[in-house]
Amino acid sequence: MQRYGKFAALIVVVIGTLVWLAFSGSSSSGTYYKTISELGQMGNQAYGKRLRVGGDVETGSIQRVGHDVCFILRQDKQTLKVAYSGSDPLPDTFRDGAQALAEGKLGADGTFHANKIQAKCASKYETKPGTVPGMNPNINSGKKANI
Repeated sequence: MQRYGKFAALIVVVIGTLVWLAFSGSSSSGTYYKTISELGQMGNQAYGKRLRVGGDVETGSIQRVGHDVCFILRQDKQTLKVAYSGSDPLPDTFRDGAQALAEGKLGADGTFHANKIQAKCASKYETKPGTVPGMNPNINSGKKANI
């Protein structure tokens, strides 16, 4: 009987350790997406804190100087100057008008200093005019596909 007690205690310790690792790992690595207006509402709490901020890249704002890139994120009528100096190359979809997420810290000068950029081009994921999402136009239009 004592043998089963030790085994049960070992199982409880192992499961407890796994649960603790899962919760502590997920909470420390989590960064939340903030809008530009939410960043402004944070006030002094935003400075020096690791954040992710999203918006659209303003047309004509991308400036490349060596490995550094400066651009402006726009959301509605609010803007945020972003300075990227990360070691990773920028995504192929990073261009004027693209939706972008910048990860980094807000500096005292009001510039968001990013070390990671994620981007997607909205037009790349939109459906073509006259088609239904998920529909193959050659199959459902009554035309034969040339194979």
